[in-house]
Amino acid sequence: MSLVGQVALALYLVLVLGLLLYGTNSLLMVAVHAWGRRRLARRPPELEGPLPVVTVQLAVFNEENVVARLLEAVGALDWPAELLEIQLLDDSTDATPSVAAPVIEALRARGLDVVHLRRRERQGYKAGALAAGLEVARGEYVALFDADFVPPPSFLRDAVPHLADPGIAAVQGRWTHLNRDWSHLTRAEALAIDGHFGVEQGARFAAGWFLNFNGSAGLWRRAAIDDAGGWSADTLTEDLDLSYRAQLRGWRLVFDPALECPAELPVQIGAFKAQQRRWATGSMQTARKLLPAIWRSSASWVAKLQASLHLTHYAVHPLIALTAVLSVPCVLLPGAGVGPRSPWVLLLPLALALTGPTLLHAYAQRTLEGRRLRVSEWAMLTLVGLGLAVSNTQAVIDAFVTRSREFVRTPKLGVIERGDRPENHYLLPPDPLVRLEIALALYCLLAGLALLAVGIYEAAPFLLLDAAAFATVARLGWRRVRA
Repeated sequence: MSLVGQVALALYLVLVLGLLLYGTNSLLMVAVHAWGRRRLARRPPELEGPLPVVTVQLAVFNEENVVARLLEAVGALDWPAELLEIQLLDDSTDATPSVAAPVIEALRARGLDVVHLRRRERQGYKAGALAAGLEVARGEYVALFDADFVPPPSFLRDAVPHLADPGIAAVQGRWTHLNRDWSHLTRAEALAIDGHFGVEQGARFAAGWFLNFNGSAGLWRRAAIDDAGGWSADTLTEDLDLSYRAQLRGWRLVFDPALECPAELPVQIGAFKAQQRRWATGSMQTARKLLPAIWRSSASWVAKLQASLHLTHYAVHPLIALTAVLSVPCVLLPGAGVGPRSPWVLLLPLALALTGPTLLHAYAQRTLEGRRLRVSEWAMLTLVGLGLAVSNTQAVIDAFVTRSREFVRTPKLGVIERGDRPENHYLLPPDPLVRLEIALALYCLLAGLALLAVGIYEAAPFLLLDAAAFATVARLGWRRVRA
């Protein structure tokens, strides 16, 4: 075997084993969630004694389509007006302030304390806005909602009891969906989110592992934010960063699957990519920042391992992209064909890597919706999940190479019903990465067909699946909205 063939095969095996590790962990999450369902079903104690002052922070940037809906929903929260402060932390450069103004005026006329904070500079992006609002907030507890969320009136009544335990820093609610059935893309996004909130968050909470706050639909104890060092803008996932820092300080987080809050899903693949890129870069930045402290902590080795897999989860996407690229060299290079042509090296590990997430999402739908995962839904989720490998690989690289700190917002279009047709300036142009996705789709397609032609059947199905995935995401990227 040539040196190049040895190197290619060794790297390929490392990539496949990496995919197997993350895929197998999905199966573990399902098992742990099933084991811990009794704990997840426990309800907090009833509210007793004087109610606390709650500050609701709404950090927005150019959200003219949804800001009125957000303010009206928060204004309808079932909480005494004298104990409720609403902060609209508005860094917008468009018409958002003028859209918000009459709604704020109407809320104030009802006796609500609504503060409209405008910063001269968007320093620190969302983290900076939250920190600035916290400096003047009067609440003992702080609830946070992103612009695309519509909290139900009962949210605070249901969330506040969790913080009766003085050791609890925050409670995270479960995201549900305003526009799940708007398109094939939104259905795939909903399935992905259901997998996270329907299985992963519950499993981590039930097992007592590190848990993350998801940035919205949650309630924090002000003292815990301060004790953990406050909001920081040195990663793009300020929520993930703060929640881990708080737990390293000894605070605990709670996940309540019954604390539901609906949100609008991105209807453009470009908006979804922007969201995923931010989460991917920020997760890896947080991993680089906090994993040394996590491994020095007194947590169990299992909790440390799970924290490592959690924070580095987006490493799956470079593994997917590189595995696709290296499949052909590992077959064609002299002497290297013993790798991917052997089913135990290629077929079984990759099949297991795909099986784990599939079972996780099927279990989530059974648990949350009481129904089976439809084949069409699974197909779209798989294609989009694999097809994001190019975009998210770039995001992971950014976390280590460019170390980007630019917070790219996810455009919200106010799209709810299937017939809604958004046509406004928030629509994104085609993603420049579409060309690379098309190139990889053609590479995988031709390689898969070539392997079938010469009788190498083990690698071909995965290459053809990758080809379909890259082509699907590229096609969605060329279209303005509908998927």
